[in-house]
Amino acid sequence: MNHASPPLIDRFGRSIEYVRLSVTDRCDMKCTYCLPKSFKGYQEPKDWLTFDEIERVIGAFGRLGTSRVRLTGGEPLLRRNLPELAARISALPGIKDLSLSTNGTQLPKHAQALRAAGVTRLNISLDSLDRECVTQITGRDSIDDVMAGLDAAQEAGFSPIKLNMVVMPGVNEHEVEAMTEFCINRGFILRMIETMPMGSTGLASAYAPLGPIVDRLRARFDLIPEIKQMGGGPARYWRTKDGRGQIGVITPISQHFCETCNRVRMAVDGTIYLCLGQEEKVELRPLLRSGISDAELEQTLRDAIELKPEKHEFREAPTKIIRFMSQTGG
Repeated sequence: MNHASPPLIDRFGRSIEYVRLSVTDRCDMKCTYCLPKSFKGYQEPKDWLTFDEIERVIGAFGRLGTSRVRLTGGEPLLRRNLPELAARISALPGIKDLSLSTNGTQLPKHAQALRAAGVTRLNISLDSLDRECVTQITGRDSIDDVMAGLDAAQEAGFSPIKLNMVVMPGVNEHEVEAMTEFCINRGFILRMIETMPMGSTGLASAYAPLGPIVDRLRARFDLIPEIKQMGGGPARYWRTKDGRGQIGVITPISQHFCETCNRVRMAVDGTIYLCLGQEEKVELRPLLRSGISDAELEQTLRDAIELKPEKHEFREAPTKIIRFMSQTGG
């Protein structure tokens, strides 16, 4: 098939142009809302897609009109030789935007190589500026490593750098003003995220609706709505009037954005998840390893998109999804 192939459009008229690609389910943290501290159910490396298999799948997505890819995990930088994979993906026809989500701890070793490989944007998780709070959330004293990662990302020339903060009442909600000031001063974009009820850890993490928090920040920092597009994801953005600071909010619970969903997720084992909050999936690994042709692979992706549901049910059925976030891909 050629580049004129019809794009991926689901049953609800949504154009699927964005793949979140998990390259490992391993992580060097166990954040309270993501993985239980006793978790041992990781995929075996033999069941991970190889770089060649990943390149085949993303190449097929690219031929079908997908232009955005985000590397995720787990912690993606724990996958050996990840810059090599990034370079292969960024060179694929049709792929115009390659980004990475990371906890930042490995960036001092890899930031320069990632930038050279074609990764253009970074999202870095940082839920608090308080050492004890970070240790409580991530399961280790990691704040110095994350801060070193932020420095390395800026030195490598990444821009914009977005900081992801999962806001939890009684844990870090009181820090949103301090985090906003930190991001303004450092030139980062703060993105606040509502906790999603995925697995036992997500269900146990308290949920804070972000609407009232945004009202606080708008009053404190004199924020106005941001007009320009800020990436391919679901965040809504505000900026300071002088343009120095920006904040975004992702509200899957209090104000879902399913009607504009443009993405699917591929887990490290080649499973395509059509919705973060539903069970529809297609397993590609057996097909790839049984000799599926490129034309058959493209048709499989088209058939998979037909399974994409209209919306999640995080509010209506909060106990429905038992898999953890790191197993799905961030």
